[in-house]
Amino acid sequence: MQQQERLRYLVQFLLAEDAQYDGIQPPETEAELKKWYRALQNMRPPRPIAVEFLQVQDKYLQEEKQKKHITTLAELQPMANGFFLWRGDITTLQVDAIVNAANSALLGCFCPGHGCIDNAIHTAAGVQLRLACWDIMTRQKQEEAPGQAKLTPGFQLPCRYVLHTVGPMVLKEPSAEDKRLLQSCYWSCLQLAEKNHCASIAFCCISTGEYHFPQALAAQIAVDTVKNYLEMKQTQMEVVFNVFTTEDEIIYQKRLAAN
Repeated sequence: MQQQERLRYLVQFLLAEDAQYDGIQPPETEAELKKWYRALQNMRPPRPIAVEFLQVQDKYLQEEKQKKHITTLAELQPMANGFFLWRGDITTLQVDAIVNAANSALLGCFCPGHGCIDNAIHTAAGVQLRLACWDIMTRQKQEEAPGQAKLTPGFQLPCRYVLHTVGPMVLKEPSAEDKRLLQSCYWSCLQLAEKNHCASIAFCCISTGEYHFPQALAAQIAVDTVKNYLEMKQTQMEVVFNVFTTEDEIIYQKRLAAN
């Protein structure tokens, strides 16, 4: 089965398993099929799925991953204190663990094609990631509180693990509690990464997107918390601060230079 055939199979399977899509025919072009596949995957609820689908999906995502440039730590230049700063798509970064800025449901973003990091990570990992999160939340029996962290496999991502953490949502100026919770996100992720023998971890800019935490203050908390953790625990874990915008890149460059 060629790559476009796999893509069409995946779209047709996802359409066929839900009665609300009865009679809908998938598009013909590969570009539109990719949009449909991502949207259908994003909206799919966490429920069992056929092994045949997973086999085709995994092969499809593996080949898509091979088309991209996967960035390794060896390609990055360390900054102050051995920290790394990298601007790019975190789903193409090969480290032991990447951090996902999750929501309290911890099931990924259900908005089709949304541009958030949660959506991107779940799309690139495959449907198994939502199922793994569903298993965690089923056993937990309550929403995920801000400041904690949960670990899942990376599935079809180039990383071994995904660390899911819920940051504080800021409506006005960050309160002392908001700052404490953001600090806890970084600390909890580092603890869980160390517990699972991770030698490297990549942090996204937790809470600074749709949760509206001020970027400069968030960067200060991120760098200071990670620095304090590594010094206190005397661990040699390598840390990448992953940014997606030029503004965040400049903020982190200044913050890391100051340390």
